[in-house]
Amino acid sequence: MGRLISSVRVNVTSGEREERMMMTGLHTVADIFCVGCGSIVGWKYETAHEKSQKYKEGKSVLERVKMSGPDGSNYWVSHEAQVGSSDADDV
Repeated sequence: MGRLISSVRVNVTSGEREERMMMTGLHTVADIFCVGCGSIVGWKYETAHEKSQKYKEGKSVLERVKMSGPDGSNYWVSHEAQVGSSDADDV
């Protein structure tokens, strides 16, 4: 499960933009990679092609099950990040 958040700034890099059909329609997205291990940890919505999904543009989804703390333990994204609505239908 992931959460839609306003921005992801540290320890990640973005991949190439691509068109992806998701449960909520067609979106242009870019995968987000961990700079430490190279794993895909989520994606960023670049463009939403359906009017009802435009609120997602510029926001990212981080998959919480892929996040680890400094000691390797499970890490849940802090609520201090600007968390938007749940986006579980796309995860």
